[in-house]
Amino acid sequence: MKRMRELPSHDRPREKLAERGPQALTDQELIALLIGRGTKGRDVSQVAGDVARYLKDTGGSPSYDALIAIDGVGSAKACEIMACFELGRRYREEDLSGHRITSPADVLPLVAAWRDKKQEYFICITLNGAGEVIERRTVTIGILNQSLVHPREVFSDAITDRAASVILVHNHPSGTLDPSSQDIGITRQLVEAGSILGIRVLDHIIITKKGYVSLKELGHL
Repeated sequence: MKRMRELPSHDRPREKLAERGPQALTDQELIALLIGRGTKGRDVSQVAGDVARYLKDTGGSPSYDALIAIDGVGSAKACEIMACFELGRRYREEDLSGHRITSPADVLPLVAAWRDKKQEYFICITLNGAGEVIERRTVTIGILNQSLVHPREVFSDAITDRAASVILVHNHPSGTLDPSSQDIGITRQLVEAGSILGIRVLDHIIITKKGYVSLKELGHL
């Protein structure tokens, strides 16, 4: 791999982008532009290559801790990379307000991006009294357990939204649609907490690449 300063000026990411646009750059070149410079003993191209491989492995869902573990990526650069991904996600997202939920199938278009994630994402969709979507948020990322998916994390934003109800969703990277005992336990805990707060848990849906299953339809709510 050539070091950045060894490349002809017209082959450097900044010059390529200015002349041909961002679509002409590889992922590694785009990341190199974002990082800006390397560190002592590591050229920016090397660092960008490591970051690109990491992002490919995670499906474009970077974590701060994993990024700063890459040699040449410090706290500032990790934050910049995560900020870019979050901005891109927000600008890609459709306007959810007014989308009415009447069945589990109505939820699928709202969570399609999470069906093939390599980590478990727990998502909370808040609804108004008419069953229309107010907001969709990621609550936690990682293996689900009752300490991570705590009622205060799930319902704090729902209270701010003045939501009448919520729908819970999480993906199974393994591909299985069978709810685990942990899934069922978390669901019951959140149903009880929502009942106290006056916010109904309408359903908890498990999604995978192959399809979905509703815990309500299975009789767990």
